[in-house]
Amino acid sequence: MLHYAIVFFVIALIAAALGFGGIAGSAVGIAKILFFVFLVLSVLSFLFGRKK
Repeated sequence: MLHYAIVFFVIALIAAALGFGGIAGSAVGIAKILFFVFLVLSVLSFLFGRKK
């Protein structure tokens, strides 16, 4: 999931450099959502994955 967030961020950078503001804004929004989902899932995995 972190990989997809980075891919969308790179797409946003390229789109912004080429002048496509709407596409860049959408890609940044998707990248933010994916990054925060990654953070939540990694914290949950860390907390609940350590059952002994």
